[in-house]
Amino acid sequence: MISVNTRTWWDIAAGVTLVALAALFLVNPDNSAGERIVLIGVLAGIGAVYAFGARRFIAIDLADDEDPPLGLGLSLQAALLALVTVGVFVDPNMMSAQIVVMPLIWMSARSTVHAVIANICAAALFGTAYAAGGGWTSGSIGTGFTISVVSAAFSVALGLWITRIATWGVERQRLLEELTATQGELEAAHREAGAATERERLARDIHDTIAQSLTSIVMLAQRLRLEDTGSEAAQLIEETAREALVEARALVASNAAVTPSAASGSLEASLVRLGERFERETAVRVAVDAHLEVPLSRDLEVVILRCAQEGLANIRKHAGATAVSLSLATERDFAVLVIRDDGRGLGGYRLADEGGFGLVGMRDRLALVGGSLQVTDAPGGGVCLTVRVPHPSVHPQEAFQ
Repeated sequence: MISVNTRTWWDIAAGVTLVALAALFLVNPDNSAGERIVLIGVLAGIGAVYAFGARRFIAIDLADDEDPPLGLGLSLQAALLALVTVGVFVDPNMMSAQIVVMPLIWMSARSTVHAVIANICAAALFGTAYAAGGGWTSGSIGTGFTISVVSAAFSVALGLWITRIATWGVERQRLLEELTATQGELEAAHREAGAATERERLARDIHDTIAQSLTSIVMLAQRLRLEDTGSEAAQLIEETAREALVEARALVASNAAVTPSAASGSLEASLVRLGERFERETAVRVAVDAHLEVPLSRDLEVVILRCAQEGLANIRKHAGATAVSLSLATERDFAVLVIRDDGRGLGGYRLADEGGFGLVGMRDRLALVGGSLQVTDAPGGGVCLTVRVPHPSVHPQEAFQ
């Protein structure tokens, strides 16, 4: 938006020009008292049109796609042209008022064509008024139309040049904003990729160090129990090591890199691979049925994958299930992920409880994208986890509500 300082400078320029013309008309001995009154009235009218109407158009910014109201713009232009025409008829020196009037015509026009037409009309009116005021002599006709045509031509050329520069500036600003937004998205993608790489590295380290050490502890505890039958300490060591091993493997699984990409395939394929990996590692049957009618953005796909990973990790750690079903489908304006198991159930756990099963973190992750999480006891035993994520066409806050 054009600043207030720019408008102030316009006020100064218009005021100085009108005052200078008023002084010129007052000291011109060729003007009678009546003519001076008319000329001062014309200048006052131009000042009033500027102050109470045309001045507002100085603040219009092309970047806001805002156009002056057609009726008001035409009225102001007609008033300016009429006032200057009367003034030129009385005193040819009123042609100097074009310094103020022509820019105001451009700023109050709704389009370039509109401004050019107004300039042509101004040339015709001012030239005619000059010739009529000079008695329609050949000199007055030639001088009047020469001045008016040259002034209009200069106004059109300068107006087109300034308009082109302004349009170029607006386009450049829009391109800069788009570039900034793209850079922000790229930075976010790089951060996500870096975080995913770091999670995968940590998962590998856990698998190669802690998980392997726990496996060794389990094997040593089993050997100790064989050598010392009935040893409660050996049994406790084995059970504790097995629990820690399950936790470590679940942590590895929940941080494994399975995010969809052009190379790895679709979200549906990633869920199938996730289920196959879980089945290989736990010997728990996993049935995957994933189909989306409308594709999701990469960010939403990552959210769903992380929810699926966390859900399967919870089953691995707590459910004691023998079968798991994982489905992904479209329901109205949502992508719905449902994970069911036939394990021991919630056992009184509530999603509002802090800390348990990592579901609070899943709920918070979904809230960021306008999604929701529901955890209930499944019919016939086990747990049913339902994740709802809105499609990009739905406003996230509306979907969340």
